[in-house]
Amino acid sequence: MLTLRAVTKRFGARSVLNTVSLELAAGEYVAIVGESGIGKSTLLNAIAGLEPVDSGTISFEGREVTAMSEDELALLRRERLGFVFQAFHVLPHLTVEQNVALPLFLRDLPAEEAKGALASVGLGGREASLPRELSGGELQRVAIARALVGHPSLVLSDEPTGNLDPDNAARILALFREQTKKHGAAAILATHSEAAAAACDRAYRLSSAGLAPL
Repeated sequence: MLTLRAVTKRFGARSVLNTVSLELAAGEYVAIVGESGIGKSTLLNAIAGLEPVDSGTISFEGREVTAMSEDELALLRRERLGFVFQAFHVLPHLTVEQNVALPLFLRDLPAEEAKGALASVGLGGREASLPRELSGGELQRVAIARALVGHPSLVLSDEPTGNLDPDNAARILALFREQTKKHGAAAILATHSEAAAAACDRAYRLSSAGLAPL
């Protein structure tokens, strides 16, 4: 489904991604482990076509992401990718249900699936709540529901438990794995936690030298 070949990215004189290669099959759940600032977010952004690379290629479902136009990349992100962000990125003036339904609105799909997505992450009955009325763990569940509601092929998750206590973090990681597997999506989890990575099918460490199996 996803192939990275010798991907390199620099910011000025600093090399952030150094000949990173990776293959991901449909349905796989893979962790990218690394310390803060090592380039995990840059790697996810490059996969999504949000960050251009300096060299190497990224291919997704047989198409070269690194050769796509901006319009093609926008369509790819809207229809094939899901995102779970560390800072949740929910819109404060929208209800929980409206936040989850956003990917459906963007694709002119019926919004009814948002209710089911919320129920699947344990938030049935909270559809009319505003984000300020939810805890951090609940907001992260909203983010997972929103990422999966459109049935993406690939979900990119950037430090999804960084704002949570250990108990909530463990629950969210278990839920994320359960839901991605249920939907048949492949997933990449970027994390600084080797404990979180242990729950994945495979794990890699990102360093200045590149990407290596854990």
